[in-house]
Amino acid sequence: METNNKADPKVPLRGIRVVDLSTMLAGPLAVSMLADQGADVVKVEAPEGDTSRRIGPAKGDLSAMFIAANRGKRCITLDLKAEAGRKVLRALLRSADVLVENMRPQVLERLGFGRAALQELNPGLVHASITGFGPDGPYAEGRAYDAVIQALSGMCAVHAQPAGGDPLLVTTTLCDKLTALTAAQAISSALVARERGAGGQHVQLSMLDAAVAFQWPDAMYNHVFLDDAPPPAPEFGISHRPWKTRDGALTTNTPQRSELVGLCTALGRPELADDPRFSSVPALQRHGQALRDELGPVLADLSTDEAVRRLMAHGVPVGRVNSRAEVLRDPQVVHNASLCAVANGDAGRVRLPAGAARFGHGAPQPPGPGAHRGQHTHELLAEMGYDEAAIQALLAAGAAR
Repeated sequence: METNNKADPKVPLRGIRVVDLSTMLAGPLAVSMLADQGADVVKVEAPEGDTSRRIGPAKGDLSAMFIAANRGKRCITLDLKAEAGRKVLRALLRSADVLVENMRPQVLERLGFGRAALQELNPGLVHASITGFGPDGPYAEGRAYDAVIQALSGMCAVHAQPAGGDPLLVTTTLCDKLTALTAAQAISSALVARERGAGGQHVQLSMLDAAVAFQWPDAMYNHVFLDDAPPPAPEFGISHRPWKTRDGALTTNTPQRSELVGLCTALGRPELADDPRFSSVPALQRHGQALRDELGPVLADLSTDEAVRRLMAHGVPVGRVNSRAEVLRDPQVVHNASLCAVANGDAGRVRLPAGAARFGHGAPQPPGPGAHRGQHTHELLAEMGYDEAAIQALLAAGAAR
C-alpha cells in the first residue's frame, strides 16, 4: 500500500491513507470524496457490515447506495469487541494519516481509541468525528438520521409547500450529503495545517451544525441582524417553484435587472419589466406570485423546448425539470462526463459520478468500485505483516473476516 506523500497536482491526495470507521452516509460519502482525489482508503466494517449495504437495489451485499458512498475503498471486516480485532485496527492507525468515524460520543473511548490513546498511537493522525448533534448537550446521546436533522435545522419548515403549508421532508438525504461535503473540506484543511506544523488535529463536526450553517445565507437571512435590525424581507424563495409548460416544466430565476427584462421580453410581455411590482429585487420578492400569474399562462402554452430556447436566447437563466432518467442523458451532463461506467467485479458495470473537482487539465480521476464486505481483509492483513498462519488464526477466531 502506498504511504509516501509525494505530491501529484492531478491526484492531490495520493499518498494519504484514510481509515474509515464510519457507517451509513455522511462519513462514508466524505471519505469517498477523498478516495476520488487519490487517498488510499481502508474501510473497517463490523461483522454485520455497513447498514447501507441493505438499502436500495442490490447484488448480494453490494447495494447501489453502498457502492456510491464507498467507491474506491478497500474493505476489511474486524470485530472490535475482540482484542485481536482492536490490535489490527491499532496497526492500521499507526500508518494512517486520517481516521474518520461517526460513532456516538464515548463509544470510541470505550473501545480504547479515545483521543489520548490515538495521540499516543499516532501523533500526526487527523481524527475526524462526525456526530448527529455534537459531542455533548441535551441531544448528544440520541440517534440521528437525516430526517431528524432536517426537522431540527428548520429545513422541514423552509420546504413547506405551498408556502405556509405543512412542513415537508426533502426526499433525499440532504443533511447527510452536506455534512459529507463539510467533513471532506475540513479534513483537507486539517491535512494542510499538519503540513504547516500543527500536528494531527481532532476535527469535530455535527450534522446539526452543518445543516444550520447551510441554511444561513438565504433560508435564515431574516435572523442575521442582531442590532437595529431592518424590517424582515419576504422569506427567500417563497414563490420559487417550477413553471409548467405544455409538456413539462422548467425553472428560472431573475435577480438581475437584465434577466427580468429578458424573461418578460422572451415571453412577449416586455412591459412587465417596468411594472413597479417587479422593477427591483425587493419588489419582486414581495410580488413574485403576481409575476407568476402574469407569465404562467404564456409558458403553459409553450413546449419546454421552445420555452428554453426563447429564454436562453434572451440571457435568462433557465433549466428544464429533468426526471431522474433524463438527468442521465441531459446534454450538459453528457458533455461534462459527469457520470461514468465503472467495472465493479462480479456486480458488473455500475454508473457513478465522476469527481466534480478537476485538478490540472483533462478529465477527472475515475472513481473506484465498491467492495464486498471483507473483500480485502486477507490482502490488508498481509500488507501489515501478518503471515498466513496469523491471518488464518484471526479468521478462525472471528476477529477478522
